[in-house]
Amino acid sequence: MNTTKTINLKTRPKGKPKLTDFEISTTDIPYLQQGEVLLSSKYVSVDPYLRGRMSDAPSYVEPFKLNKPISSAIIAEVLETKNANFNKGDFVSGMLQWKEIQTAKGDGLSKVDKEQAPLSAYLGILGMTGLTAYLGLTEIGKPKKGETLLVSGAAGAVGSIVGQIGKILGLRVVGIAGTDEKIEMLKSEFGFDVGINYNATENMSAAIATACPEGVDIYFDNVGGEISDAVLFNINKFSRTINCGAISVYNNTEPPKSISVQPFLVKKSSSMQGFLVFDYVDKHPEGIRKLSEWLEQDKLKYTETIMEVFENIPQAFLDLFEGKNKGKMVVKL
Repeated sequence: MNTTKTINLKTRPKGKPKLTDFEISTTDIPYLQQGEVLLSSKYVSVDPYLRGRMSDAPSYVEPFKLNKPISSAIIAEVLETKNANFNKGDFVSGMLQWKEIQTAKGDGLSKVDKEQAPLSAYLGILGMTGLTAYLGLTEIGKPKKGETLLVSGAAGAVGSIVGQIGKILGLRVVGIAGTDEKIEMLKSEFGFDVGINYNATENMSAAIATACPEGVDIYFDNVGGEISDAVLFNINKFSRTINCGAISVYNNTEPPKSISVQPFLVKKSSSMQGFLVFDYVDKHPEGIRKLSEWLEQDKLKYTETIMEVFENIPQAFLDLFEGKNKGKMVVKL
């Protein structure tokens, strides 16, 4: 194969992204240079944060360029190598472009072991997703046994892991999700104590009060917006809010109108902190060790929504904003 299919950002989305914002092109595969590896993509991660990189606005990471390939976390197989650190047949994880075949330098690539766990798990529970859940909860949430943990976006990739870690650490765990089916999954598969279906709830503040009769000590926020506003009426003294994501407002074309958080935080001596998983890069090895240990001990479970075929990567990304995923959304090539 001398050419490869590539998915580029064609136009910057206005509001919710559309399939027409993406374009599939065919490009030549460059010759392998010294120090490089030739990679065949096997699993592609699609994540809500990619929406921010599609806008030409200042952020913690450079925006995608128009008419250039989009990139995300990918598991790939080494087809050829001119890098002494990698052998033909190795599987690697790294931030790579949405291409079927590509060359890459060894920097930023990590070998993964398909005998230890399914390859797709390295994009989820044993990758940045799992680390985001573990480090956000432990470093910012500072959980204490017996406290109440509330998780929004609880049926998603990060949220479902956060809740399980909370149970391992002795917390009472309440999850918020968008369907009765997802609520049942949270309780039966992931051990959440209670679930709230926000689509079937008229008064979120009251529903949270019922589900968390002793108040909320730790709130792991994946959604932002009105749901997170409702949580403020239920936080306890010295509560900790972990701002991980805000998928409910990523596609807004105007700044969201939210209530002022300051009176709640002052009144309750409460803290609220955003974070990036790369803020704690020195703790990544420790996090992977703990996650691997819990997974091996069957204390952690994970679910994936796997879509197939390279051309379906954009649709899988769009489906995130419709809540069509359970757990991690991955595309298998």
